[in-house]
Amino acid sequence: MVALPLPAASLFLFLLQIWPGFSGSGSAVKFLPGYEGALPFQLETGYVGVGESEEVQLFYYFVKSEKNPEEDPLLLWLTGGPGCSTFSALAYEIGPLNFKVEEYNGSLPKLILNPYSWTKVASIIFVDSPVGTGFSYARNPLASQTGDLEQVDQLHHFLRKWLIDHPEFVSSPLYIGGDSYSGIPVPVLVQEISLGNEANIKPLINLQGYILGNPLTNGTLENSFVVPFAHGHGLISDELYESLMKSCGGGNIDPSNLECWRNVQYYFKCISGIQSAHILEPICAFASPKQPEMLGRRRRSLTLHKLLDPEPSIPQFGCRTYGYLLSRYWTNDDKVRRALHVRKGSIREWQRCNYEISYTSNIPSSFQYHVNLSTRGYRALIYSGDQDMLIPFLGTQAWIRSLNYPIVDDWRPWMLQGQVAGYARTYSNRMTFATIKGGGHTAPEYRPAECQAMFERWISEEPL
Repeated sequence: MVALPLPAASLFLFLLQIWPGFSGSGSAVKFLPGYEGALPFQLETGYVGVGESEEVQLFYYFVKSEKNPEEDPLLLWLTGGPGCSTFSALAYEIGPLNFKVEEYNGSLPKLILNPYSWTKVASIIFVDSPVGTGFSYARNPLASQTGDLEQVDQLHHFLRKWLIDHPEFVSSPLYIGGDSYSGIPVPVLVQEISLGNEANIKPLINLQGYILGNPLTNGTLENSFVVPFAHGHGLISDELYESLMKSCGGGNIDPSNLECWRNVQYYFKCISGIQSAHILEPICAFASPKQPEMLGRRRRSLTLHKLLDPEPSIPQFGCRTYGYLLSRYWTNDDKVRRALHVRKGSIREWQRCNYEISYTSNIPSSFQYHVNLSTRGYRALIYSGDQDMLIPFLGTQAWIRSLNYPIVDDWRPWMLQGQVAGYARTYSNRMTFATIKGGGHTAPEYRPAECQAMFERWISEEPL
């Protein structure tokens, strides 16, 4: 197993061993502005300080399982970006609340229950990570500088400290999950937790596996499948497809190659009216792709990153992304911040996605970590919304196939209420790959019932 080169990790874990008296700052939340009546589920919010002097304060939302929290699994969930608040997952994807989408009139947006919350069968810690995301903050400028390696180290520190403060969950089966850019840090974090257990770091964690949705894994590989995806969905012609594959090598742009550059310009002209996060949805503000100057975080490519869309303007009412605007109004309300126990003055304006954080992408690929975890026998669920062109399911399917594990249960439809909900394949390394029919880049946002059914079956070790 390849160890992660984190010079501060050993110190952090040593500090955990000598802090038996650590006391966290989690607080129960029984009422939320915008929701009528008492919350019908158990919610806790708080901060966990990480670093030698706790200079980084990571904010979290913890929702207990609505079924049997004493026995149900525990899931730690991250959102992508990097820089997108995990509240986005809580309110738009897998959490127990949704916004009631209605035209904003100056009053506080209303909250309603999500009938397809994953908290029906699991307890979930939603963590605002990395630092600078959501309500998480740094106590000094140096601590605000972070990256993939630092985020993993801080999350490992966070989790062990959180479990010290919540000993009733130490023995719970633990899974780490996330979507989009979280495909980079999550496998690394799982490996770090495993190595910590091997080093007998207390508390020992009952780590069982991980879950990733439309995950970034190897940007170069996944980018090479953007053009085949566009072609397969009828967005570009046979001739342009063949020319792109020949002149650009598929998805990587060489500006010095004139033929490639001309093909790229034609490609962008063809897809300029397509919503890349879900090709069947309309283009709306908050989700409109930029033009070719933003050709990827790691290298020039045809992938329309950043992986989750920025929020430059007010969207039109009626667009799916209008709901994102409601979270901005809601979280920046003083009554809401008091209810969530947000520390006054810790941050200014809350943003769903903060792309101004000082972040270094210093893990170019998480593929080797999947290899390592497979040899250790951890369970894994990798799922993809099949209408996502940001990280096409073709690329995810390709790197999973390259692990070279025998197929246990071959490609097959999986069903919900008598209808095909997607397709799945299971491998001998305990990894399941599933597509969500009609799902986008964050599949639960588009297909909540299907994703909830998938999660419940998989977490219970039942066939999809």
